[in-house]
Amino acid sequence: MRVRDWQDILADVVENDRDPDGWRAVGGDRAGGIGEDLYLGHPSVGVYQLKTYAKNPFEVQGVGTEVARKLDDEIEPLFPEDGSGLFGVQQPLEDESEAEQKASELEEVVRVHAEAPTTPEALFEDMMDVLDSPAYGPMEFDAHGRPGAMEDLTDTFEEAEELLDAELEDLIDDSVERGFY
Repeated sequence: MRVRDWQDILADVVENDRDPDGWRAVGGDRAGGIGEDLYLGHPSVGVYQLKTYAKNPFEVQGVGTEVARKLDDEIEPLFPEDGSGLFGVQQPLEDESEAEQKASELEEVVRVHAEAPTTPEALFEDMMDVLDSPAYGPMEFDAHGRPGAMEDLTDTFEEAEELLDAELEDLIDDSVERGFY
């Protein structure tokens, strides 16, 4: 198991060319200290675990690793099919011209959805399509605790949990009593 910077893990997710709407996520407070835990899973890509904390409003630090190469029958039920929320991973746009084009396309998506019967999930999916999001899907996230599925994932990947906790603790400045939230 190779521990890497959390942004390198997200770069792997972004560079993956498998179906972008196949991703699912579970996240919440870190069990043993400041910060957050996040599991990202995709049936044909695998499962990544990330541990992060906001050092200040402008800087997030963290670590992560790949904990499984695919979602098997034991792990898959721990990820939401239709979570309490949605998430998307975005890449920055190339230039001002591309930003203007995407803004125009997004305006059209919002206009169409405003004029026709729709669901929040359908609007979200259409927006992610316009933005060429490399990863998006349902997410179960608890900003003030830990979803039940997270405890099961933590137990399943106990070795990774311990290793990532130790690595994150090394990043956290001793004078920090709680991260910026």
